[in-house]
Amino acid sequence: MSFSADTKEELARLGGQKSCCELSELAALVRMDGTLQISAHQQYTLNVTTESAPVARKIFRLAKDVLKRPVDIVVRRKLRLRKNNSYMVRIYLRGLEDLKNLGLVDEEGQILHEIAPSLIKKRCDQKAYLRGAFLAGGSINNPEGTYHLEIVSNDEQHADALCQLVNRFKLGAKVSRRKNWYVVYIKESEHIVEFIGFIGAHHALLEFENVRVLKDVRNQVNRLVNCETANLDKVVDAAVRQMENIQLIVDTMGLQSLPPNLRDMAELRLEYSDASLKELGEMLRPKVGKSGVNHRMRKIDELAERIRSQKAGNI
Repeated sequence: MSFSADTKEELARLGGQKSCCELSELAALVRMDGTLQISAHQQYTLNVTTESAPVARKIFRLAKDVLKRPVDIVVRRKLRLRKNNSYMVRIYLRGLEDLKNLGLVDEEGQILHEIAPSLIKKRCDQKAYLRGAFLAGGSINNPEGTYHLEIVSNDEQHADALCQLVNRFKLGAKVSRRKNWYVVYIKESEHIVEFIGFIGAHHALLEFENVRVLKDVRNQVNRLVNCETANLDKVVDAAVRQMENIQLIVDTMGLQSLPPNLRDMAELRLEYSDASLKELGEMLRPKVGKSGVNHRMRKIDELAERIRSQKAGNI
């Protein structure tokens, strides 16, 4: 399974919560994935559809434990594309009171687009609501790739309310529109870790962190290797240029025409073409520091450039 599916399966197995948290989680699941059916006899039925068997089982259990209402599940086999099973959990409600408890309507029976304040009074209820929202419409990228967590809703006001709820935990969530959907998303890896931790996916958190640490180490090693390679390239390019300049002086003026300090420097470079400036300075007698070697090499380079300029002027 994908990392996202594994995370949802772990969350779906969570139990032992307080009744207020279970109500908040169920309310989010119903709000995100449910549709309301009203019969001619004013019988209210909530149909909650999901492609995840663990999530379907959780909805079934929460509806039985929290609402104490009759519940059944219909399993359907898709005939197109991936041909996955689809699970529809039917919750048979007694009336508007159940809809109010789930935060679907207000006291006047009007549809409520935002999150009912009664469902997110306490910190534990806020986490439970976000857990339900993630189970219903969330996904998370495999941490081996780009870091991205999102919760998709078809209701703009509800998406904005979800974003505000996530940001009560200072996680930098934002909302974007994707066709007819509204996406609440988090990009920062540290914030994603915090989110999956406080909604209860602790095994997923550890796996995410392990992969993130390995990626950071690999990236650090790559940066160091690239830096060393770049420095080595610079050293090689400088050595080649110095050899060419010294050879030009040899062919035109001869090394004997140079001052003793420059002549010694040029002879060492010709003999040790792969040596660094520091190593060349260690070979001189008396020894010279890297900056001193660099100064002498610049003098040799300037002399070679004057010779080239003179040649160009004589053509």
